[in-house]
Amino acid sequence: MTPFTSPDLADALDHIKDVSPALAQYTSDTLLDEVWARPDLAARDRSIVTLSALIARDATVGLPHYLNVALDNGVSAAEISEIVTHLAFYAGWPNAVAAVGVARTIFAARKIGAELLPAANVDFLPLDTEAESKRAATVQENFGHVSPGVVHYTTEVLFRNLWLRPNLKPRDRSLVTVSALVATGQVAQITYHLNRAMDNGLTQSEAGEVLTHLAFYVGWPNVFSAMPVVKDVFAKRAG
Repeated sequence: MTPFTSPDLADALDHIKDVSPALAQYTSDTLLDEVWARPDLAARDRSIVTLSALIARDATVGLPHYLNVALDNGVSAAEISEIVTHLAFYAGWPNAVAAVGVARTIFAARKIGAELLPAANVDFLPLDTEAESKRAATVQENFGHVSPGVVHYTTEVLFRNLWLRPNLKPRDRSLVTVSALVATGQVAQITYHLNRAMDNGLTQSEAGEVLTHLAFYVGWPNVFSAMPVVKDVFAKRAG
């Protein structure tokens, strides 16, 4: 099953055509035949970006199809589990729990059991102590007097726990985060997380293609709002 051959997709295109033949044609010819085939972002990455955008926007209607596509594109059940967990922090608990309900049905249909999922307690990836200490100090200095609780959980739960879970590679965890930020219009957070993503191995061409892909899933306004920030990151890294 791919975005191009799912039997459910054929039915969906027929339903779309009943309301908007033009939308059905754009879906088939532009989104599925062209965008998903563009070479600057692997199909697996496109699946991660799409799942992240849908969960971040609580767009659960599209999740069953794209969860199946992701699994067939090489995103493991363990990675999907971690994507959902990660997005609880970056898109909110209600959105993550809503995604759990959909994923649970897909996992059951594909006979994906608990033995294939990451445990709650795992051995963490190594911590970059110097970089993390610098990040924590900056956040403490800027916001410690505003909300000590947010600063505490940002350090202790996000960056010294969640980001160190091993079943989603740092590069892919960054890809999830950047996709969610663009999807929800959180432009102010993109600079830090895009730099982190590129430090974690996301290339400039891949980052640019993430925007192309997201334009179709979260809309041109969200992407164009992000573009100046992304442009500035690219320019500063090149300089």
